[in-house]
Amino acid sequence: MLTDTAIRNAKFRDKQFKLSDEKGMYVLVKKAGKYFRLDYRFRGKRKTLALGVYPDVRLQEAREKRDEARKMIANGVDPVQMRKATKAMHFELTANNFEGVAREWFIKHSQSWAKNHANKIIRRFELYIFPWLGNRHISEITPPELLSVLRRIESRGILETAHRTLQNCGRVFRYAIATGRAERDPSADLRGALAPVKHGHMATITEPKKIGGLLRAIHGYEGTPVAQCALRLAPLVFVRPGELRHAEWTEIDLDNAEWRIPAEKMKMKDPHIVPLSKQAVEVLCEIQPITGQARYVFPSIRTNSRPMSDNTVLAALRRMGYTKEEMSGHGFRAMASTVLHELGWPSDIIERQLAHAERNSIKAAYNHAQHLPERRKMMQAWADYLDGLRDGLILAQVD
Repeated sequence: MLTDTAIRNAKFRDKQFKLSDEKGMYVLVKKAGKYFRLDYRFRGKRKTLALGVYPDVRLQEAREKRDEARKMIANGVDPVQMRKATKAMHFELTANNFEGVAREWFIKHSQSWAKNHANKIIRRFELYIFPWLGNRHISEITPPELLSVLRRIESRGILETAHRTLQNCGRVFRYAIATGRAERDPSADLRGALAPVKHGHMATITEPKKIGGLLRAIHGYEGTPVAQCALRLAPLVFVRPGELRHAEWTEIDLDNAEWRIPAEKMKMKDPHIVPLSKQAVEVLCEIQPITGQARYVFPSIRTNSRPMSDNTVLAALRRMGYTKEEMSGHGFRAMASTVLHELGWPSDIIERQLAHAERNSIKAAYNHAQHLPERRKMMQAWADYLDGLRDGLILAQVD
């Protein structure tokens, strides 16, 4: 009979070999590891059953599995076929429960999403839905059950997350209907059941006088150099907060005053060009001696291998006295969109610079450079306008 010591000391030689135990069990020693096996005959055919890998499965445990298999054989049951049937049953069950369907839907669709967007969606499921509904057969989930889970999110005060999670669940249910695993979408019955979202998360400032005050506060902010420059650049480029945080020096061409964001970093998976005004180039030139040798333009204070925290700009705004109802990281985009429209810039140019989704997917693949000369003019004019507001030079024209 084998001992644990003999298995532990066995070394692979030029080719695989067996260490025999008893009752048909042995250890197969291969270059990749040591495997417990059971050879047996069933209805005249020789078969082999895998019992586990040493040392994850210990000798005594392997013997117990062997004895269970031998009882099955004695009762006319093939343990290999039983294992296959059990796996098939487990797959059928998990393939039809909510988590199984949701992960299948996610895999099929997430390839076309920005990584950050995909991570947010699967994280919502893992935090808020799977622990309570993950094992439920998707066709059996009722509207009250789904609402009960969503109420947990709502009770934490994160109403937008509750609404987005409801939307995500609806997509999963509709996918289940399309693939024949459910007959209806219970999320459709919950319209109006959640408290409405207060759009304070998109809080922004659009009055010229107040914009000037914000810019002066930013100019006088006494945070870290990274936070200072990120704050000063944000209103000049009005990209999404995640795009600003993940800016890399390899994407920025200071000589040509251009920042080219690759498709995988953009929400809609389209490459995007940000023309840099003279003021934006000045900010980047100021931070370059500090972070230019790192990957990210605005690295984390803890390590250069990661971008700054998504809370850096928000925290700075709060320290400057701006509440979440007054100004947000996304607010610089809303500010630019509102004021540029009021100043008379064409909507097509503004929307293209905001990198809003192009409904025509074929057109979207080629539009990253669309209106680029006009966008360069607009971005420089916008930076000059902000300077005027900050310095109080053009308030008389817009009051």
